[in-house]
Parts: sequence; C-alpha cells; structure tokens
Amino acid sequence: MKVIFLIGILLISNVCEAQIDHKQLNNLLKLHVTENGEVKYSVLKSKLKEIEAILRYYEMAKPSTFSKDDRLAYYINVYNINTIYKILEKYPVKSIKDLNNGNPWDVKFVTIEGKKYSLNDIENTLIRPVFKDPRVHFALNCGAASCPILLNEAYTGVNLGKQLDSQTKKFITNKKFNVIEKNKANVSKLFDWYKADFGNVSDFINKYSNIKINQSTKISFLLYDWTLNGK
Repeated sequence: MKVIFLIGILLISNVCEAQIDHKQLNNLLKLHVTENGEVKYSVLKSKLKEIEAILRYYEMAKPSTFSKDDRLAYYINVYNINTIYKILEKYPVKSIKDLNNGNPWDVKFVTIEGKKYSLNDIENTLIRPVFKDPRVHFALNCGAASCPILLNEAYTGVNLGKQLDSQTKKFITNKKFNVIEKNKANVSKLFDWYKADFGNVSDFINKYSNIKINQSTKISFLLYDWTLNGK
C-alpha cells in the first residue's frame, strides 16, 4: 500500500509541471502488453490500485493547455488505459461487449478537466472532428481481437507522428486484419464504419500497404471479432 501511495504522490507532483509525463503508463504497458498487443488482464487485475493512481494523474491534467500533438497523445492514452480499466473492473469476461448491456462506450466514467466523458465522447467529440487524422483509428484500442493492436508503450507528443504511422502500417499489412491482393481486398470493418474519415479507402490503404490495390478493386469487409484481446 505504501508503494502505491508513493506512486500516486509522484504522479500528482509530476502533473503540476508544464509537460505531462507518460512514464508510469509507459512502464505499465511495457510490462503487461505483448509486442502483438495481447493484454495480460489476469496479471493487471492485481494492479488496479496502480492503474487508479495513473487515472487520477491524467484526471488532474489540463490538455486544453497542451500543444496539438501532446493533446492528441493524452486523449489516446486516456482512452486506452480507461478501456483496460473498464474491462478489469469486471474481469474475467470473454468480451468487452459483456459489459454495460453491450455498450460500455457510452458510459460517462472518464474525467477530463472536471467533466465526465464516455469513451465514445473522447473518440467522436474530442478526437475525430478536432484532429481529423484517420490514423487515430489504429491507435485507439477497443479491447477486442479485431481492434488494431494496443501499442505496448504510451503515446507521446514528440513521437506521435512516428507512432501513428507505425501502428497504421502494422495494422494494414497484418493479414489477421486485412487480406489485400492487387485485385481483391477483404479489409477490416473499421474502413466501413469510418469511411468518411479515410476519404478514398483504396488510396489510404495503398499509402501503407506493401501490395497496392487497383482503384477498380472491389473492397469487402471482414466480420469483427469482439473476443477479448488478451487473458
């Protein structure tokens, strides 16, 4: 308990500085998320107090005062760690859709600058219409097997562009999520749900795919697997 208390004090003191520090979240993700994005929920269940200290730290931040990249990195990190926390509250579960009658994304449980937000609020109010960067869809993790893999490090403003490009390319070139051939493309349902963000889907895919698809190629969408992204 003393260790957790000291972590909380350290985090709170750091957030008072001009620049937010993602070190504690970064360490947590490094230890408990694999390179392939598998979350070690069974281990993290015993780390709830540590996670709650991290959540309190993020709650004390004022992202409205951050630079654009720092603010987006903050929102992505807050979304991802709160998704993990939401799952851990009821773990073990087989799917995040087992929570809150199948829709945990509309529950307002995340505090940002004194206001309560849902995960959907963060994505669809604070991120998508403001930053207009489709790469965020490969950084935000919804806790399901078909979601883009959870990066096992914290996002930071200084590395944000590189991290978003890397996550986007890893997702698009992974045959688990997208089966891409020159004249055939069976891709993630994300490209259907958020097609307004991607513009020309073929052009977006071709920017990151090793195999380029023709403009005339018919694009179909894979079924989404909502099984939990770890155990």
